[in-house]
Amino acid sequence: MTDTDDLLRRVRLKANATTEQLPPPVTTEEVGQAESILGFHLPPVLVRLYREAANGGFGPDYQLFPLLGEGRTAVNVYREERSTAESDNDVTHWPADVLPVLDWGCGMLAAVDCRSPEGAVLLFEPNGIDDEWHHAWYVDSESLAGWLETWLSGTGWYEEDADEGGEMRPWETGRQRLSEGS
Repeated sequence: MTDTDDLLRRVRLKANATTEQLPPPVTTEEVGQAESILGFHLPPVLVRLYREAANGGFGPDYQLFPLLGEGRTAVNVYREERSTAESDNDVTHWPADVLPVLDWGCGMLAAVDCRSPEGAVLLFEPNGIDDEWHHAWYVDSESLAGWLETWLSGTGWYEEDADEGGEMRPWETGRQRLSEGS
């Protein structure tokens, strides 16, 4: 068993223990459909998460978006965010190939950088940002696997008894990625 196999096994166990009824996992065809709509590939751990655990409905606080389906999905939210120009220079506030996976509320989103082989998890925190959107982006975890481990251990910044001393670091490539356009 690989580390990823063990991680996904533990994610499934916690998801089943903390969620009344999980949606079924997505199929290989649905992953292909999502990637076709998005125009980019998803990191392997993210694909396995949706394929082996469930099509969203579990995870920290407000739970992961479904990848595809009815209502608010990761694919739909990505398309909405990418289509909205938020600055005077028509520079989007949402970079290409960054898939939103969870809504924290108050406009904040968790997203996976799909250009990162490890699937870095970013925090989009737009509150108080007027025009320099790169200031709204932070690195929550260098990898999706690490982010899931944090959820499993109950040590995320979003936990009630989280250590308030740690601050997330800004996403250094945010400015460049936002200036790329589509």
